Amino acid sequence: MSVHATARIVADRTGLPVLTSDGPLALRRTRSTGPHQRVTVVGAMSAPLGGDRLAVDADVRDGARLTVDAAAATLALPGPSGEHARYDVTLSVGEDAELHWLPQQLIAARGSDLGMHTRVRLAPTARLVLREEQILGRHGEEPGTLTTRLTVHRAGRPLLDTELACGPEAPGGWDGPAVLGGHRAVGQLLVVDPAYEDKPAEPRPLGATAALTPLAGPAVLVTAVAADALALRRVLADAHEDLLAGLHR
Repeated sequence: MSVHATARIVADRTGLPVLTSDGPLALRRTRSTGPHQRVTVVGAMSAPLGGDRLAVDADVRDGARLTVDAAAATLALPGPSGEHARYDVTLSVGEDAELHWLPQQLIAARGSDLGMHTRVRLAPTARLVLREEQILGRHGEEPGTLTTRLTVHRAGRPLLDTELACGPEAPGGWDGPAVLGGHRAVGQLLVVDPAYEDKPAEPRPLGATAALTPLAGPAVLVTAVAADALALRRVLADAHEDLLAGLHR
């Protein structure tokens, strides 16, 4: 039997007035060392399985600061029905608010079929750090089918819309030199900050398999492929540290 579940987070200047877990999506208020409030997603059961429909909605209201992370990787598995699974994330960040969306890796296990769409709405003065990491198959395993899309609007206008499909049911060429080139880990880091309006970042390569690209707006996108999850995290973490340091110089 498939699971339909939606977890909800609302953060404002006073705290977390809404923190609602649902099904396999358990939300926990955790300790933060900085000005941000912090919520950790804890998997309460195996999910997403084939046929599941999961969603997370986060609303960071004006002036609030929130970090959302996860206790473990998300593992997409095949279900008994063989149906397609969905995982939808909706993020809203208000005026002078800040969200750091830092989940753990999404692993597409053999036989799985998952579509994930992250939709972000940003106010003109909102700030965002968003990291996505996808791992195609567990160690020594063929990947499942995974389609991910990230859609970002700022001040009501499109800022970024990108999609990637991988695995046996994806269109041909996904593993070729123009896309993954045989790598099994792929990710991106998006940083949106009004400070980039006055000092935009310079485009540059980050090693052999990653690149930093300024967007047509106050934002920077880092994209990377790597041999495994550890190497991918290292590239994105170094880029994150460098970008944040540059904003505060």
